[in-house]
Parts: sequence; structure tokens; C-alpha cells
Amino acid sequence: MSTLSWLSRVQQQRAIAVIRVIEHDLGVHLAKAVAEGGGELIEITWNSDRPAQLIQYLRDQLPHCVIGAGTLLTQSDLQDAIAAGAQFLFTPHVNVDLIQAAVAQQIPIVAGALSPTEIVMAWQAGATCVKVFPIQSVGGADYIRHICAPLGNIPLIPTGGVTLENARTFLEAGAIAVGLSGQLFPKEAIARSDWQVVTERVRRLMDEVRV
Repeated sequence: MSTLSWLSRVQQQRAIAVIRVIEHDLGVHLAKAVAEGGGELIEITWNSDRPAQLIQYLRDQLPHCVIGAGTLLTQSDLQDAIAAGAQFLFTPHVNVDLIQAAVAQQIPIVAGALSPTEIVMAWQAGATCVKVFPIQSVGGADYIRHICAPLGNIPLIPTGGVTLENARTFLEAGAIAVGLSGQLFPKEAIARSDWQVVTERVRRLMDEVRV
């Protein structure tokens, strides 16, 4: 997927579902529930159970979705994710070498940053977007609003504190999209294998961000 295609899809969807699981089959159920709810951007974290196999399976089963890999820390992680078919990449930190490796292979990459210096560093290194994480720790949507004043040309995706209730406020503050994980996957619903709860929460999220 080209950078332009990725950005276009992000601007359409405006939300990314982040799946981190300790069981492969659970990841399949959650991803399918996300897709059923209208979510088409799905990130599988690299510290999940068998993430490469999960990405490969979801690419086959959910061809209308865009499946990416997150929590990539090393060159080995990044190359393995690309080999598995990840269509976009997320890192929790700014690593110029990782960013440039993804750019060289024309894979969209979103680097994690927090301060203005880190955000600009990631952008100048070639990151497609910048993940602002953990956003809850630095003031939420207000932080995005203040950052966008001088850095409005950088597409920002806040995570780590985004909820169904405040997702829209981040977009109104200037974010290009938001990332959600636990908010979409209530532990109680997962414990009883109630995937419909996940679907309904994703559907609600998509309604909120597309208003």
C-alpha cells in the first residue's frame, strides 16, 4: 500500500483498532468483530501471540481491511512484519533507522512520539504520520490542539487515552485519526466470547468519528 493510499484510507476511516492478544484465535475473533462493525484499519501488535501468522490470516480473511503491525522495536521486528504482509507499521518510539527502512520499502510507517522535538524528528526522518503516545498523560485533546498550532502540517494519530466518548474531540483538535485498543474490547465481553459487543462498540466509534 502506497503512502498516498494509506493516508487516503486513514482520512476516510479516522480510527484504527489496535489488537494485542495472548491467544491467536482471540485475535481472529476480535479482528472479525472490528470488520463487522465497519472498522477497516486494524493493527496487530508485535507482542501478540504469533503476530506474523495472525496478520497473514487476516490479510486472507478480511481483504477489504488494511492490516498492519504495531509495537515494532527492532529492525528484525520490522522486516518480519513486512514479510508477513503488514500493510502499515507502527512503532512506539522514534527510531530513524526503522523509519528509513520502511520508507525505503515504501511501507507506511507511523512512529510514536510525545514532545514537539520527537514529533518533528519523526516527521523529518520520513514517517508517514506520527503517533502521539501516551496522549492521556499530557493533556489529551488540548495537547493535540496546542501541538497543531505550530505543527499542523504533520498528520498526528493520538493513542493511549482515546475513548469512545472523546475520540471526536481529538479529531476536532486537529488529529488526522485516533487509535483505540482496550476501549473497543471490554474484558467482560471477551471473557464470555461476546463478539457482538465489540462490533457494536466499533460501529459506535465509526459513527462518532465520521460525523
